[in-house]
Amino acid sequence: MKKLTKLAVAALTGVALLIGSNAKAQIITPNKLRLGIGVEGGLVTGNAHNYSNSELGGTARLQYGLSNNLAITLTSGYYNFFGKQQPNSTVNYQSLGMIPIKGGIKAFFTPNLYFGAEVGAGIETKTFLPQGVNQDFVAKDTKLIVSPALGYASKHWDVGVRYENFSGQSNNYGLVGLRLAYGLGL
Repeated sequence: MKKLTKLAVAALTGVALLIGSNAKAQIITPNKLRLGIGVEGGLVTGNAHNYSNSELGGTARLQYGLSNNLAITLTSGYYNFFGKQQPNSTVNYQSLGMIPIKGGIKAFFTPNLYFGAEVGAGIETKTFLPQGVNQDFVAKDTKLIVSPALGYASKHWDVGVRYENFSGQSNNYGLVGLRLAYGLGL
């Protein structure tokens, strides 16, 4: 897990350096809103890895500038954790679906590179069940989400790598994710 995180951070830094030579500097405009629409993918960690290997989702993020290098964020969308076959078995698991609702900050430590942190709730819409079991009669949980991130942002593009932890109901799992978003001012 530590190797994967280090590799992701190194890849993000490399992309930021390559793109940064041609991009305009990121300037958060104080008292202005921005909207970013993103697609993201991730690798599942923790005990959810027994049921899924990967996650794919889409998110919308509102960003409000507090200063030239600090903003608050509100993010929501949909995550799908793809179910997989149980090893050494014929049991296939259904996908887990989740609606994340997170608030956080983005703090730029260079003109284009930022540290992000979000906290919120993940509302399950589907759970990991064996194929054929009806989802309608199974309780769905709400998880606490905590998510630190590193990213690169230009005037229109935002690329971020994060670790997202989901905990609650005696269950703890996470994902290492990559988000690519297009942003515009409101």
